[in-house]
Amino acid sequence: MNSSVALYEALTTAPDDRARARVIAEAFERLEERYPHLPELATQGHVRESELRLQKEIEQVRAEIERVRAELKLDIEQVRSALRESELRLQKGIEQVRAELKLDIEQVRGEVARTKVDLLKWIVPLMFAQVAAIAALVKLL
Repeated sequence: MNSSVALYEALTTAPDDRARARVIAEAFERLEERYPHLPELATQGHVRESELRLQKEIEQVRAEIERVRAELKLDIEQVRSALRESELRLQKGIEQVRAELKLDIEQVRGEVARTKVDLLKWIVPLMFAQVAAIAALVKLL
């Protein structure tokens, strides 16, 4: 309050307008020296303006998030669809391989059966020949 009273007294005792202007300028200079951060202070208008700007940016970010979310949902559905298609192709391929394996197994079984018959064709006459040869040897002795 002391500085306000001093300013008042200086203004009232100033002899002319030029001296009053000088007193006012000096008062502003002292005010700026005492409060150097004064020009940087935000007013309610500044704060409100910043708040509105931030709200606008928040809404833009929300809209962008929603857009990205929608794109991601679409991408996820496409990937799921591609996975289902791949799974169906793989299942079809597995069934084909199973069918081919069954055919191969049946072919191998047929070949084993033919080989068995062929072996029997040779073994039975050879066994009779051995028996005859042994009988002939026994007669000779």
